[in-house]
Order: sequence, then structure tokens, then C-alpha cells
Amino acid sequence: MAESEPKFSGAEYFEGVEKLLEIWFTHTDGKAKNCDLRSIPRNKWESLLQIVHCEVISFSSNELVDAYVLSESSMFISKNRFILKTCGTTTPLQCLEPLIMLVNQHAGFNSYEDVFYSRKNFKRPDLQKSPHRTFDEEVELLNAIFKDGSSYCLGEEDSECWYLYTLHPNNVPQLAQPDQTLEILMSDLDPKVMSLFTKASSSSALEATKKSGIDKLIPNMRIDDFLFDPCGYSMNGITKSGYYMTIHITPELEFSYVSFETNIPQSSYKDVISRVIETFKPGKFVVTIFANKASPASASTHEMQKLSRFGPWMQRDIQFCRLNNYDLTYTFYSKFPS
Repeated sequence: MAESEPKFSGAEYFEGVEKLLEIWFTHTDGKAKNCDLRSIPRNKWESLLQIVHCEVISFSSNELVDAYVLSESSMFISKNRFILKTCGTTTPLQCLEPLIMLVNQHAGFNSYEDVFYSRKNFKRPDLQKSPHRTFDEEVELLNAIFKDGSSYCLGEEDSECWYLYTLHPNNVPQLAQPDQTLEILMSDLDPKVMSLFTKASSSSALEATKKSGIDKLIPNMRIDDFLFDPCGYSMNGITKSGYYMTIHITPELEFSYVSFETNIPQSSYKDVISRVIETFKPGKFVVTIFANKASPASASTHEMQKLSRFGPWMQRDIQFCRLNNYDLTYTFYSKFPS
């Protein structure tokens, strides 16, 4: 599938758009009770991340989830769910086969309940490494590993779009537990806001977190944040209930980008979305919501239909997709012409 390729200044460009891989593991013989991804030693995770071309720079955990801030975004590990979100020119799909082997050897799982791979269109796909130069190439690799997968492109393929690969709707049993994910992908950010995420304006990650208001986006999050030198910011937040929030910021004005993601259960995400976009003030943004039938967010499809605007941001596109375990809602917003 084609992706747009605007011109930037070569070596200085950094791709903020992330590749997001999520896998729910299980055991085919119903013996998953004693299996746990968190039993995998940290050095094994670090070796796996070398294949992806990133490394661990900070770590936080509680009884339900381990959260890693990476040199390029984040990784979350819970009992049976693996989430890897990486930006730049990382290669997360290259670690799939070693990951499956690692999980089988050290965590005891021998199969998977669901698989998701998603990303927004890259601004500079020509800078990516194989197999991430095109979505077709990514799908070819995924199909070689997983059986009965389906791929989707939501939005306008030649401008603003979002790609998804997941398992075929009819071949995997329904997940019993409530689950949901909200992701907000923002571009053309406000320069004053972006300046907070530089060492010139903030002396520490904590200062950037508080000055920007990130600490107030979702209450009761234990925050682990990192401010890069000379600029850039990443944070993970986790709750005692095992929910997470993660934000990653590429503040350079020529290619500014911010991603926000959380799995907190909400019957309405209107207030969360409003707080996020008012905090970062993007020129345009994509919202994706996954929710299964057991989730309080299962009505989000109907809600997003009614949210034709957020202040100066007008809804330009909305699409729905019925997946195996989830309903997916995709929306694209941009500001009114000035």
C-alpha cells in the first residue's frame, strides 16, 4: 500500500509514528493458570529488544503489570498480554519468532488468543528498515507466522490513514474479560507546548510532566517519565488495578508528533480525549478505540458518531470495524481553517 512521502531534511528527521504490537497468549490445553509472561528474566527481554534496535531506560511495576520505558517508546508485560510500542526506525516485527519461542520456553504459553499490529502512516517510509517500509511487507511477514490474519487500512490511504493487522474474525474464541484501548495520535503540535519537552525549557522529566499537565490527564497513575537530551519525552503510567497510560513526544516543529494510549475502562472517552488535545493542542489527530462487548467502552462507536467536533477540531472521517473480539472505531479530526 502506498504511503505519502513529504520532504524533510534527511539525517535530522525522526519518525515519531509508532509501530504497536500486542499479543494475548494462552495454552491450547487449558493449562494457562500457571503461565506468566512476567516470569521471563529481564535479560531475556533486553536481548529481544536488541533485535528491535532499542533498549530499556527505565522500569516500573506492580502486582499486575511491568512497564518499561524504552529508548524508542514502551513495553508492557502482564500475565498473558505483551505490548511493544516503538518509534523511529525500530523493527519490532523482526522479534516475533524469537518472542514466541521465548514465551514458550520461559512463560509456558504455547498459543495466542489474539494478535494486533497497528500503526499510522509514516511521514518518511523510505527511511524505515525491512520489513517496515510498506504495510504490504509487514502483512507478508505476519501472515508467515500467524494463520488466518486480516489486514485493514482505515482513513485516506494517500494522506491520513491507519493500518491494522489482526486475526480473522471467525477463528478465535471470544475473550471473557472486559478490555479496551484508547489511542490518540497527534500531529502539527503547538510550538509553545512542544518547547516544554526540551532540556532548554525543562530541567527534568518531572518538570516537563507537571508544567505540561500530563500528571493531571488520568488520576491515580504512578508515573515513570524520561526527558531526552536535547529533546523528546516518554512516560508510562500504571495503576494498582493493572491499567496503563503511555505518552511519547517528538517535539521538533518540522515533524512534531505525540501519541497517547490507555486501557482505562470508561463508558465515555469524551473527557479524556478533550483533556489530551487541550494539553497538546495538535493541528490534527487520529482517535482509535478498541472495546469488546464486556467493556464499559462498548458504546464508544455510538458516542464517537455524535462527537462531530471538539472545539476548533472538526471530525473529517469516521469508520467502524467489527473484529473477532472487539469493535473498532477510527476517527480523524483537524482544526477549522483559520
